[in-house]
Amino acid sequence: MQERDRRTVTLVLGGVRSGKSRFAQECARRFSRVGFIATAKPSDAEMIEKIRRHREERPNHWQTLEEPLELARVITKHAAAFDTLLVDCLTIFIANLLDAAEADPANTDPTSMELRIECLLEALRTAPASVVLVSNEVGSGVVPPYPAGRRFRDRLGELNQRVAAIADNVVLMVAGLPVTLKGTIGARLGVQI
Repeated sequence: MQERDRRTVTLVLGGVRSGKSRFAQECARRFSRVGFIATAKPSDAEMIEKIRRHREERPNHWQTLEEPLELARVITKHAAAFDTLLVDCLTIFIANLLDAAEADPANTDPTSMELRIECLLEALRTAPASVVLVSNEVGSGVVPPYPAGRRFRDRLGELNQRVAAIADNVVLMVAGLPVTLKGTIGARLGVQI
């Protein structure tokens, strides 16, 4: 089991329904003070239902912080109050960043997304709490047929690589089973699905 007095960064990757969120929650359950950073926005009925279901699955004593765009700010502001922060998920975070850029055509600054990503990476490096991040693995999929899909896949793949480079642990979830890519957390932590 991960030492509780040593802060770590753990990236949990996987495809849709691979068990990645459940595994990340199991990682976080070992701590008493957990902050759950949700990146999803209640944009439609399906997403509202998914958010409701996810809230019910989390322990009541976890504090939920909702932030679709400014992950670095939330991590920096709240990390000292928790033993661990669980970010679910980077996939939606990237989609939110792309949507924000598209919604503001006057903002032609290509560095605004990059600046948010750089700030996130710095927040992960310096956070006084452990951080567990969930993200979809997009490197095994087909090439999206539309430019927007390819931009999304490329940005998420790049972010996953950058987070993995600074992470202490990287786990790939396959059919509910953790495959440790970096570190030892997946080998020591079992998940019941």
